[in-house]
Amino acid sequence: MKKIALLATSVVMGLSAMAQSSDPVIMKINGKSITRSEFEYSFNKNNSDGVLDKKTVEEYVPLYVDFKLKVAEAESQRLDTISSLRKELDGYREQMVIPTLVDSAFIEREARKTYDNTAARFEGQDLLMASHILVLMRQDATAEQQAAAKARIDSIYDALKVVPKEHLAEKFAELAKMTSDDKGSAQRGGALGQFGKGMMIPDFEQAAYALKAGEMSAPVKSTVGYHLIYMTERHPFESYEFHHDNIIKFLEQRGIREASANAYLDSVSSQRGITRTELVNELLEKIMATDAEQKNLAQEYYDGTMMYEVTKKDVWDKAQEDKAGMEAYFASHKKDYAWEAPRFCGIIIYAKDAATAAKAKKLLKGVDEEDYAKTIVAALNNDSVKVVRVERGIYKRGDNANVDKLVFKQKKTDLKPKKDFPVVDVYGVKAKAPRTYKDVRGQVATDYQNMMEKLWVEGLRKKFAVEVYDDVVKTVNKN
Repeated sequence: MKKIALLATSVVMGLSAMAQSSDPVIMKINGKSITRSEFEYSFNKNNSDGVLDKKTVEEYVPLYVDFKLKVAEAESQRLDTISSLRKELDGYREQMVIPTLVDSAFIEREARKTYDNTAARFEGQDLLMASHILVLMRQDATAEQQAAAKARIDSIYDALKVVPKEHLAEKFAELAKMTSDDKGSAQRGGALGQFGKGMMIPDFEQAAYALKAGEMSAPVKSTVGYHLIYMTERHPFESYEFHHDNIIKFLEQRGIREASANAYLDSVSSQRGITRTELVNELLEKIMATDAEQKNLAQEYYDGTMMYEVTKKDVWDKAQEDKAGMEAYFASHKKDYAWEAPRFCGIIIYAKDAATAAKAKKLLKGVDEEDYAKTIVAALNNDSVKVVRVERGIYKRGDNANVDKLVFKQKKTDLKPKKDFPVVDVYGVKAKAPRTYKDVRGQVATDYQNMMEKLWVEGLRKKFAVEVYDDVVKTVNKN
């Protein structure tokens, strides 16, 4: 008996070990275990066909470690407890759960309700397919205008009533295109599409329902003028089964699937006395327990959000605001930003006349270069009158025809004034190399930011414990 018990214990322990080894831990970051499958998901996704800078597993490991270190830093700062970020994460988790909660019975109930409401609106009356010819007449028309409108509709009617029945539809469409004042339907030969009770002007509707298919009305007066109506087709409102698929499509276009899932979440969370977020988390945990793809997606979104927020907070925003740091970085790396040829740093002035251009240039004495445009526009333009336009930039030869002509003295180049601003002038300096980091701000900001991020990650490697299991790394995509 004792031997049997020991054997059973050994079997259970062996099965447990097999289960654990089927997805071994590949690394630990700040004590948190990361499985091989999670690493494989990220590696394969970022090194799929079409990726230009593919990495080997060994090359990808340190990149993944750095990524997870940033997540660890975000968690240490408890960024996931910030309400705005928590709302974003909860919203994503809910979007993962909602497609699994579509309630077919709910959708069918809504479809039936839509059908019943529509059918009730028609009150058992037929659906009609008709065309019309309209002669517009204002309600306040004079007696003379009324007579003219009546004479015109009568003449069209007289032309149509002698047409054989088998040719009436064709002739009606022809005259509708030529004579109808309803230009929208006229393009379609007067066709109004399908309509039912309550969808048209009462006088028009009453006359239309008096017609059989293939019949034409005498002139009908309504609040907008005179009509001739040709009845193309009429039939009873069809059954629910007939309209079912179209109703479902209509409801799906308006988010019925999401509505059914939302109704389920609200109902169950209320019944159980828990929050909607708590219920979503429960359901997502069940999904992730059986669906590795969904589990990896959820983890990827969480990690990506955490990484973005902490990097933005601790690196990107600080780098962008650190003007002194960028200036110092530029000063020590000037050779990296050398220009192959001189550049013009300043503004192009487009003026109404030469006097205005001269006045604009005079305004700039002692003004900081960044304020050139603002100074000129504020002094010379007003809300109703614009006498000058300004473009500021850093231009090399070939960037702008006006700079080429006026600064780089390209004789064969013609000036290109703006409409209503025939005079072109420039104001600024020609520099052989960047004067400050501002002249190459985009490049310096990127390089300075990258340096700050590198130093930051080096600090994270010292702050958090990192363990990488090389024996497991060697088995990636080989299990």
